[in-house]
Amino acid sequence: MHEIELPLKVIIGMDVLKRLPSLIKKLNLGNDLLVLTGPHVYEIIGKDVISLLVDSHYEVQYQIVRTSTLNEVRQIEEIVKEIKPSIMIAVGGGKVIDVTKYTSYLTHIPFVSVPTAASHDGIASPVASIKLDDGRPGSFFTKPPIMVVADVSVISKAPKRLTASGCGDVIGKITAVRDARLARVIKGEYVGDYALSLALMSAKLVMRNASLIAKGSPEGIRVLLEALISCGTAMAIAGSSKPCSGSEHLFSHALDLIAPRPALHGEQVGVGTIMMSYLHGLKWKRIRGFLKQVGAPINAKELGIEPEYIIRALTIAHKMRKRYTILGESGLTWKAAEALARETEVIE
Repeated sequence: MHEIELPLKVIIGMDVLKRLPSLIKKLNLGNDLLVLTGPHVYEIIGKDVISLLVDSHYEVQYQIVRTSTLNEVRQIEEIVKEIKPSIMIAVGGGKVIDVTKYTSYLTHIPFVSVPTAASHDGIASPVASIKLDDGRPGSFFTKPPIMVVADVSVISKAPKRLTASGCGDVIGKITAVRDARLARVIKGEYVGDYALSLALMSAKLVMRNASLIAKGSPEGIRVLLEALISCGTAMAIAGSSKPCSGSEHLFSHALDLIAPRPALHGEQVGVGTIMMSYLHGLKWKRIRGFLKQVGAPINAKELGIEPEYIIRALTIAHKMRKRYTILGESGLTWKAAEALARETEVIE
């Protein structure tokens, strides 16, 4: 038995950010707000959100989030304990939402997710990705936001690279679901079919709407947002990130650890999905074609990562988390990893 916690409200649409003050009021949790945002996002929209809330007679303080690390979480946690806000509001991308999410969990202060890009599946999920003190990637199962306010008009203006990254994160569910089902057969690990089906449906929906997403149209962005939020729901229902994070994510985590300049999370997951779908015997060329269509990287060169790091990441990916995947318990040898990367044209 596990308890399923989901956001009370999810609002997606054009210009819905204007409704944020009234939506917060309906939560009936208080008027003292702490807005967390990134340095770049603050200049573009964060300060406008703060002004909107101040004009609506909320007591607002704000804090800039610069990294998604445990140290950053500790600093924000101390600030939260000192000022005791009623609600925290995360305005930004993955780093901001993840830090807010974990801090919310530690301090028992609810938070509202206001994504400014459709670049990741953490928008509504209970999982926070935080870098540990030793530099390794950490994944914490916390609680989802109490509310999500996703303004399509704002998110449509985000750099196309971020949207393409979101596509890479969603397409990774194809191999993540395969990995979860494999672990169920080999290791007896249980993940419910409903959660797996929801994650897989999200990936298929995004693939079917590739042309709309590639154009950056509001319709395409809305489809991608709904898919990313559905992935968060799948994780909440499963009580773990397994429906949405498999061997493709392990590969990305390995790159984060060893590459001098890692690419965006979703970009790495997308390339990882190409290779892991090959191992699963899936139509990897179709996945590569989708990623290319939406403008996401499909090889090491486009990721800006040297081939040797791709190969090394493949050989250590199985060690990133205690999670059984197509990589098995002993992982890939250097020779097998190099052959995989070359066969899928990730390296030349």
